[in-house]
Formats: sequence, structure tokens, C-alpha cells
Amino acid sequence: MNNKYELIYEGKAKKIFTHDDADKVIIEFKDDATAFNALKKAKFEGKGKLNCLISTRIFELLIQKKIPTHFLELKNDNTMIAQKINIIPLEIVLRNTAYGSLCKQTTIKSGTVLEKPLIDIYLKNDELNDPLITKDRIQLMKIISAKDLEFIIDLTLKINIILKSFFENIKLQLVDFKLEFGFDSKKNILLGDEISPDNCRLWDLNQKNDTIVSLDKDRFRNDLGGLIEAYSEINRRINDFL
Repeated sequence: MNNKYELIYEGKAKKIFTHDDADKVIIEFKDDATAFNALKKAKFEGKGKLNCLISTRIFELLIQKKIPTHFLELKNDNTMIAQKINIIPLEIVLRNTAYGSLCKQTTIKSGTVLEKPLIDIYLKNDELNDPLITKDRIQLMKIISAKDLEFIIDLTLKINIILKSFFENIKLQLVDFKLEFGFDSKKNILLGDEISPDNCRLWDLNQKNDTIVSLDKDRFRNDLGGLIEAYSEINRRINDFL
């Protein structure tokens, strides 16, 4: 990155830099992979580029469908320009199929297709290990207003309808995904962060015998191997379809 741009923030998978326009930022996607709140770490050459390109195509799709996002344009293969937003410290997880922590914390069997999408909200706080949080606790901590929270939940449900249909078209089952939102300088709520196999659980629908083949970060989480191959396959299917 050009030295004239200042590093604002470095997260587990991205670096955020200043832009010539104070209302914009430059987001550079890293090749780092982390799991279990960064207890497990590795680097995969080309991962940042794939996540950036996949996120770009999905943000463009959502913008066409009138979803407000921070995405503005692709700068290069692993860098995008986005609206500067103040991230709301909540992670919104939508689940279409039971898997992972939901099955560990409840009696619901893994792989159960849920009758309606379930939204779990987590406090974005590494020190507390991103705990599951209730609406009442969000109000108690004065994180955002009840009205803004309802807006975010409604938006997440709309995004799910768009993404579920889109991924089905490219033979992928959208099991669950994590979203982050933020306020722009005019206090509008925008979808932020990224939408990629890093924060979406995607299963290959081309498999026979109900075999689960993950094409997402579970390949790293569960030591399945082939992470770059899986991400490349998703990128290929998106480009073939759009």
C-alpha cells in the first residue's frame, strides 16, 4: 500500500487505510486465516485476493437489490474502496441450517434445516470471546436503539433471501453467515465488512448421498485441507453465473 495512506485499523483478515476522501477508506484483504477467536492461525497465498473478488461480486449483487452497503468499487484484486463507517460492535449471525455452536448449545441435531431463519447476535468483543447477547442486554449497554436493531434484523432477513437464492443458483447451500453493520457520516446504517467463504458457511449441492462438502473456512477450522481450492471454486462459479 502506498505510504501516503495511513493504516487506521488492522483486523484478523483485513487492513483499513485512509483515502484521499475523508468519507472513504481503502480495505486491503490479507492472506491470513484465523479460527477460534484467532487461537488458530495460518497464511494461504491468494486467499485475500479471492475473498476480495468474491465480496465485490456479492456486494454488487446486493446493491442491485437495493441493500445499503459500504462497498464503492474494486481498486485491485485484493483491495476495495468503501464508505467509511463506524462499525456497530455486534455480529449478526443468520442460520438456515443447524450446525456448529447452535448444535453444541442446544438439542437441535446438526444438519437440521430450520423452519425459519434464526438470528443470533453476538457482542463483538475479543476479550469477552464474542458472547451471545440478548436484545435486552443490547438496550442495557446502549449499543444501538431498538429501532436501529430492528432495521438491522429486517435487513439481514432480506439479505438472506437474496443470498440463499443466489447461492442455490450456483449449487451452494447457504448454511449460515455473519454480518456486520455500521453508521456512515450521515447516520445511515450500511452493511460493512465482507461477504466471503470466511464468514459464510457454504456446502456443495453437487454432492451425492447427502455428503457434506464444505467450501468455506471450515476447511481450515476442521483441518480438511484444500481451502484455496474451495474458495477458487466459489469464485469460479460466481463468475460463470454473473
